[in-house]
Amino acid sequence: MSEGNHSKILECHECALGVNIPALVCGQKARCPRCGFVLTSIHNNAIERILAFSVTALIFLFASLPFDFLSFRSNGLENKFSIISSFSILIENDYEVLAFLELLTIFAIPTILLISVIYLLIPLRKGIYPNKGHWVLKMIYKLLPWSMVEIFLIGTLVSLVKIIGIADVQLGPSFFAFIFFTVSMTGALLHIDRSSLTQRLNQANILLSKQDIQETNLLSSKKFSVQHTWALIITSVALYIPANVLPIMNTRLLGQDDPSTILGGVVLLWGMGSYPIALVIFIASVAVPVAKILALAWLNYSVQFEQSNLTTERIKLYRLAEFVGRWSMVDVFVVIILASLIQLGNTISIYPGSATIAFSGVVIVTMLAAMSFDPHLIWKSSESYDKTDC
Repeated sequence: MSEGNHSKILECHECALGVNIPALVCGQKARCPRCGFVLTSIHNNAIERILAFSVTALIFLFASLPFDFLSFRSNGLENKFSIISSFSILIENDYEVLAFLELLTIFAIPTILLISVIYLLIPLRKGIYPNKGHWVLKMIYKLLPWSMVEIFLIGTLVSLVKIIGIADVQLGPSFFAFIFFTVSMTGALLHIDRSSLTQRLNQANILLSKQDIQETNLLSSKKFSVQHTWALIITSVALYIPANVLPIMNTRLLGQDDPSTILGGVVLLWGMGSYPIALVIFIASVAVPVAKILALAWLNYSVQFEQSNLTTERIKLYRLAEFVGRWSMVDVFVVIILASLIQLGNTISIYPGSATIAFSGVVIVTMLAAMSFDPHLIWKSSESYDKTDC
């Protein structure tokens, strides 16, 4: 990855164009001339950097688990929680689904990703092929969208803004460890280049069979892509209605329940003068899901009826929809953090509302819809689609 590459042909992941890539030097990247997708990029000492970031991230991840994450004090009453205890708090309050989502997205999947990256790169540094290396690389890229540590961190900051005016909130050691974990993991993932890793795996395994090579091809045939995407879009619309009508959070103050919807929370924050946070919640929880559903519906409609115009605009819209969809989870994480932190019985407690599950479903299903959509179909009716080399 830090070494220059020989000239090679890469197939674009998004439009299937075969592109002849010349030898690249550190700091250079190659883009598809048809759709602009980044085919490969070269980083200086990439393997060493990825390994250093990955090991550091693992250390800080496990350091962030057992200690206090946040503490809350109001009117002489105090409560605190760690990341581990937040799982048990959610389970005790019969929100096993949210506990599972939190465990999966901020611990299990990131741990698997980091261990998998280390597993691949340690032998590759010595030119040794790791067992099932291509399968592990494919799994890494399948899991990447479901790692949401940075979104959880943003959700924590939003939670702090929501409660800092009514209580004394202190940051525990785990909070700072989680920040270092997030930064380290982001650094590792930014240096990973799938094309370069695939090339290294191929070079390390000189006995790679023809069947194995076919399995490592970046492109995969997606049969019934349009039908699957329509089914997921319709499901997301069905889930979006209860996600906005039902309360996403219930605040119990002195024995009185005060449920609030997503829009209700936005209005409350705006009324309190927290305009930036209100905008973040509105964009992430209201505007983005609606925009993503509409964008995917239009993209799927356009490929179903083989429209050949606006190919560049459609591929940009697809990339945007694929990127922003996961950030809608910020509101779910806000609820999880507040429910874990503010548990003072009838004095003041916060509980997740029914809409939290429905909204989590909207985010997950729209992410699956974006993954189900085949961007190759955008270019299939284009005059240049049959061009296989450039």
